[in-house]
Amino acid sequence: MFEQRYMQMAKDCLRDDQPFGVYLIRNGVEVGPAAMPEQIGCLARIAHWDMQQLGVLHIVARGEERYRILRREVLASGLTHAEIEPLPADDDCALPDEFLACARLLRLVIEEHGARQIEAPFRFDSSSWVGSRLAEILPVPLAAKQKLMELTDARERLEILYKYLVQQGLATRA
Repeated sequence: MFEQRYMQMAKDCLRDDQPFGVYLIRNGVEVGPAAMPEQIGCLARIAHWDMQQLGVLHIVARGEERYRILRREVLASGLTHAEIEPLPADDDCALPDEFLACARLLRLVIEEHGARQIEAPFRFDSSSWVGSRLAEILPVPLAAKQKLMELTDARERLEILYKYLVQQGLATRA
């Protein structure tokens, strides 16, 4: 069951066609009093919703762009409102040959799960796209995902992810 504050937020986002912020909690918990967020988060937009039972909202949200929190306040409802600034897009480059295993792994995931897991368009030649999608789907701790999302150098993100894949036996050293 959604907390009332999240139901209202979802209603407002749908009505006004507005995104909402998603962030990792640095201190605190998700339910109850407002938690302390990490400074870098991602805007998300509700792509699909369904309420088959009163008070139970099923949503699918799609991430859009990263942001930095400049100022925030907790409203009486418990929701956090923040002034944010968008972060610049990654410094992207063509996918280097040494990281082709990363793109192959993504292709396998897409073949198995399709757009349910990763939405088109697929950009297997982009270091930024490949690294960002891997960071989303790999089972790494949330703190590691946070650090990967904060990086603006797509090649650096790929290098870290590639090392992880090698350590897990999912890729071999080139």
